[in-house]
Amino acid sequence: MDQRKKDVLNAPYFHVVFTMPEQLQMLIYHNQKMLYNLMYKAVAETLMELSQDDKYLGAQIGFLSVLHTWGQNLHYHPHIHTVVLAGGLTKQNQWRSTSKRFFIPVKVLSKNFRGKFLYYLKQYYQQNRLEFYNDAKQFEDPKAFQELIDQCYNLNWYSYTKRTFSGPLAVIEYLGRYTHRIAISNHRILSVENDTVTILVKDYKNNNEKKTVKMKGVEFIRRLLMHILPRKFVKIRHYGLLANRNKKTKLQLCRRLTQSPVYQPKYEGLNTIEILSVLVNKDVTLCPGCRKSPLKMISGEP
Repeated sequence: MDQRKKDVLNAPYFHVVFTMPEQLQMLIYHNQKMLYNLMYKAVAETLMELSQDDKYLGAQIGFLSVLHTWGQNLHYHPHIHTVVLAGGLTKQNQWRSTSKRFFIPVKVLSKNFRGKFLYYLKQYYQQNRLEFYNDAKQFEDPKAFQELIDQCYNLNWYSYTKRTFSGPLAVIEYLGRYTHRIAISNHRILSVENDTVTILVKDYKNNNEKKTVKMKGVEFIRRLLMHILPRKFVKIRHYGLLANRNKKTKLQLCRRLTQSPVYQPKYEGLNTIEILSVLVNKDVTLCPGCRKSPLKMISGEP
């Protein structure tokens, strides 16, 4: 269990997804680091402001966000997955729980997220911080860019909540499995023949029906390379009660208020040799021959 998972509280969690409209995908791809960061910023401000509104929760929440840039067929599809604590800390330092349903209406969530992202995007344009290439060069013209903004304001941005996690252990499992996903795993690559690649996909619009997609090897590589994040980009980000500055203060208070157990990281305090012994389930410092005499360290190697 890594350091991140010991911060899980004994409370429900919601899984919320924020997606970007197709009209902005090309612009985001041409300005990846800046606009990926803007996606995180818009999500964070939306959740923090709405959760502190007494109409919805009236408390400070904790959440973490993870950027994914792909769909099942490896096409470019930037969106953010957010794990949201179903409750928060009031100004009086009291814990306030929520109902089984997500405490912010999805329409309100989407509208607020849309407004924040487009507000900052217009600022970036006015500050000449955006870059335009190929077909997107048309948006260098102020009139064309404003038409793009107007079009995006008139769209219903697709944000949704997935099922609530069934307890803290489910959150831990998600953190260990889902947050470190890549665009495609090996088991979905069914075959590589001559100059073609066949992959397995789920058709979400057709009851998750499994289908195969065959493409040229060059096209497969092109799609895959689109999902390499900018250098030194921080993919998993924590906010509110889960932010680093709050972990030893507000989060500890929430742990007491919710009577949450302490999840001890499995390898905390162990050195490299001790961790290796745990992983292989035997003492690696013993002689592999007699299994009694300890090995001696020579030049830093056992």
